[in-house]
Amino acid sequence: MRRVIFLFLTAVFALSVHGQQTQKITLDDILVKGTFNAQTVDGLRPMKDGEHYTTLENKTQIVKYSCSTGKEVAVIFDISKIKDAPVKSFSNYEFSGDETKILLTTAVQPIYRHSFTATYYVWNQVTEEFLPLSEKGAQQVATFSPDGERIAFARNNNLFIKNLKFGTENQVTFDGAKNKIINGTPDWVYEEEFGYNKAFWWSPDNKFLAFVRFDETQVPDFTMPVYGGESPQLEQYKLYPGEVTIKYPKAGEKNSDVTVLVHELRSKTNMAVNIGEDKDIYIPRLNWTPDANSVVVMRLNRLQNKLDVLYANPFTGDSRPVFSEKNKRYIDKSFLDSFVFLEDGKFVITSERDGWSHLYLIDNNGFELAQLTKGKFDVTKYYGFDNVRKVFYYQAAAESPLRREVYFISQDGKKKGKISKLQGTNDFVFSKNFNYYFNYFSSSKTPTLITLHDNKGTQIKVLQDNTVLNNTIKVLALPQKEFFNFTTSAGVELNGYMIKPAGFDPSKKYPVVMTQYSGPNSQRVVENWGRGIGWEDYLAQEGFLVVCVDPRGTAARGEDFRKITYLQLGKYESDDIVEAAKYLGTQTYVDKNNIAIYGWSYGGFMVLLAMEKGGNLFKAGISVAPVTSYRFYDSVYTERYMRTPNENKEGYDENAPLSHAGDIKGRLLIIHGSADDNVHAQNTYEFTEKMVQAGVQFDMAIYTNRNHGIKGGNTSKHLYTKMTDFLKEQLQ
Repeated sequence: MRRVIFLFLTAVFALSVHGQQTQKITLDDILVKGTFNAQTVDGLRPMKDGEHYTTLENKTQIVKYSCSTGKEVAVIFDISKIKDAPVKSFSNYEFSGDETKILLTTAVQPIYRHSFTATYYVWNQVTEEFLPLSEKGAQQVATFSPDGERIAFARNNNLFIKNLKFGTENQVTFDGAKNKIINGTPDWVYEEEFGYNKAFWWSPDNKFLAFVRFDETQVPDFTMPVYGGESPQLEQYKLYPGEVTIKYPKAGEKNSDVTVLVHELRSKTNMAVNIGEDKDIYIPRLNWTPDANSVVVMRLNRLQNKLDVLYANPFTGDSRPVFSEKNKRYIDKSFLDSFVFLEDGKFVITSERDGWSHLYLIDNNGFELAQLTKGKFDVTKYYGFDNVRKVFYYQAAAESPLRREVYFISQDGKKKGKISKLQGTNDFVFSKNFNYYFNYFSSSKTPTLITLHDNKGTQIKVLQDNTVLNNTIKVLALPQKEFFNFTTSAGVELNGYMIKPAGFDPSKKYPVVMTQYSGPNSQRVVENWGRGIGWEDYLAQEGFLVVCVDPRGTAARGEDFRKITYLQLGKYESDDIVEAAKYLGTQTYVDKNNIAIYGWSYGGFMVLLAMEKGGNLFKAGISVAPVTSYRFYDSVYTERYMRTPNENKEGYDENAPLSHAGDIKGRLLIIHGSADDNVHAQNTYEFTEKMVQAGVQFDMAIYTNRNHGIKGGNTSKHLYTKMTDFLKEQLQ
C-alpha cells in the first residue's frame, strides 16, 4: 500500500514540475501582478554611532539592528501604537542629527520626475509626541536643521522654517508664485537635468539657510491639452478640454534668472550672494564649508564647459572664486554629486582631465593635492573618506565596462585594493564609521542580493536574497542573457547582449528585435539585474531573438568614447546601431529580412535615425516618446551636448529625424503620451506630418493625458500588448 501511495505521489510531483517548467511568462505577470519584481530592503539607514542601522518594515515600523550581529535590537517607532494617529502608514523617514526625532513622509503626490508634495509628521522619541509638520497645506522637501531643532520646507514656491521647540512657523520668502518665482525648489529644467528636487541647504552651525531663487517670468510657456478621459478628477474637461502650462526653456531659449540668498535665522533677513555679472548661468548646487564660514556656490556657464566654485560670506554676500573645472567639451553632471568635503575643508572631485573619470583631492585654496585614482577605467561613484584608516572608497568599472567593483585607496596610493568579491554590479552603503558596509549586488543571473559585512569583508547577514523570485525563475526555465562584442567597419569594438528564444536551435533563423537607449553616458549592456524579467524576456519566449548593443557615446569606456557625440547627437550612435543590425544579419541563426528596432525617449530618437539610415535593413520599428529634433528639447540637456541652435545649426538639423522623415522604409509604429512634459508630443506630431507629406505610411498611438512614462490604470498593459502585436504582425 505504501508503495502505491509513493508511486502516486511521485507521478503527481512529476506532473507538477513538468507543468511548472512549461509555464509561460504573461504580460500580466510583468505589468500587473509584479510576479518578477525583485525585492529590496526599504528605508535602510546606517545610524550615527556606526554600529547600528534601521529599516522601514511594512510601512508602519522603524526597526533598529546591530551591525556587528545583524540581529534586531528594538522597534524604535511603530505607528500602530500611536493613539489616534491621523495616518496608518508612511513611505519614508529621516532622523534628526541626534536621532531623537524622526520626520515621516505620508500622502505623497508626484509633481515631476523627482518632485512631490507630501504631508510630513514629526515623532519626538523623548517626549513621545506625534505632530504634523504643518497644518496649512501640503509641503515639499522637509529637512531637519543639523541640530534637529528646526525643519525647513517649501510650500507654494515659498520657503518656511518650523521651530519644533515652540511650534512656530516662520515664512522665509513671500514672492513665490506659480510660473513666476520659485524659492528653494528647482524649476522644471533644473529638476530634470541636474537631478534634484531641493534647492536649499542648512549651514552646519544651524544659523543660516542658503537657497536658490528661480525667476521664471521670461521663460517661454509650453501648454499641453488636458482631456476628461476616465479620471473623475478631470470630469470638468469632458466637453471642453482644459490645458496645463509649464515654463519650459527649449534649446537656445531664455532660462530662469537665478539668485542665491542666505537667510539668517536670528535676524530673519535674506542676504543676496554675489554670483558674478554674467546672468546667463546655472547654479546647479550649493553647499557649506565644514566650518560654516562660507556658502559654497557652484556656478556653471551656459555652455557647461566651465564650473566655478565660489566661497561666499553669509553675512555680507561677498564671494571669491576658489576652484575652477574646465573641459573642452562639457562637464558631466556627475561632478556635482562627487564634490564632497573632508572634515578639514579639503574636498574630493571627479574629473575627466586625464581622459578618464577619476578622483582628485583638492586643498582649501583650490589647488590639486593628488590624483587619487589612475588608470584606463572610469570611477563611477565616490563613497567617502575613512578618517581612521585614511583611505578613500569608490566604485569603478576597472575590470570591465560591463561590471562594477568597489575599491579603497590611500592618499599616497600605497594602500589600495578591491573590496567587493562578486562578479557583476556591486554598490555599497557604508556605516558612518566605515566599520561595516551593505553590498547591493546583482548580475544578469542574480536578482538583488543585499548583504551586511564588516570592514574585513566577512559576511555578517543576508538582508535580502530574493529566494522566492529565484525559485520562480528556476521553474520557468528562462533563456539566459548572453554577452557578446563585435568590431564595426570603423574599427570600433561594441558590446552587446542577446536573449535567445527558449529551446534555441542554431540551425533555425529567428526574427530579431533590437532594443536600445543609446543616450549620452547611459549603459544598457551591463552585468546587473537591471529591470529584471520583463518585456524583452517575454518577446524571447514568443520566438524573437532580442538584442541590445551600446553604441559610441555610452558609459564606462573613457571620455573620448563617451563624448564623441559632442555637437552631433545621434550621428555616431545611429551609425553603430545600423552596423549592429548588419552584423546580426551575417549570423546563421538570424533572419536578416525580419529585423525590427525598438526604443523609448532617446531610444525612440535612435529608432527613427537608424530606420532613416538603414533603408530596408529594418523591416519594422517602434519609437516611443521620441525626440525628433533637438530644437524641441530643453536647454540644459541639449546645449550640454550640442551648444545652442545658433552656434550649431548643422549639428541640430543634419542629425534630426525630422529632416529625413521621407527616408523611412520599414513600417513604423510611433507612440506618445499627450501630456508628456519632458519630450513633448509636438515631436511626434511634427514628425508624422512630415511622413504624411512624404507619402510614408505608419502606425500611431497617442495615450490620453499620459506623461513620458505612459503609465496609469490599464495603460502599460495596453501599450505593451499593442507593441507585441505589432512585432508579430510585421516580422513574419
